[in-house]
Amino acid sequence: MTLLTLPQLAATLPRHARLLGIDPGRKQVGLALSDVSRMVASPFQTVKRGKLGQMATFIRAVAQEHGVAGLVVGVPLSLDGSFGPAAQASRDWAMDLSTQTGLPTCLWDERLSSSAVNRMLIQEADLSRAKRAEAVDKLAAAYILQAALDSMPSAITPF
Repeated sequence: MTLLTLPQLAATLPRHARLLGIDPGRKQVGLALSDVSRMVASPFQTVKRGKLGQMATFIRAVAQEHGVAGLVVGVPLSLDGSFGPAAQASRDWAMDLSTQTGLPTCLWDERLSSSAVNRMLIQEADLSRAKRAEAVDKLAAAYILQAALDSMPSAITPF
């Protein structure tokens, strides 16, 4: 399966389908879900990163249970916007995940998302390092997904 742009992904989604935001880290993967109107992203879960096949099986189960019809995967572009080694690895991982899950997928620039979330957790929530480590991945996924949702044309009109 090929990776889509955000407008292409939006065009494939059925009405009331959710999106799953994914922040793929080296050790853990943060997940976030949109609401059915695709206006609000909420932190969902952090899972240990393992083999891609196991992750794809898990993502398919989440998608089926929660009505997810597409994935938004964070990609860590370099500060100048180029695809460095980490971004290339995330893109390859996202493409393989999309193929194995059968879900349409787009990439979203996640530069500094974890830094922004950590800063918020320190300044606003005053969380210790250990408590931040528990929450940062799923909050970063929500941060990524919310940015994508904010850039998407509205899927559902309010009236």
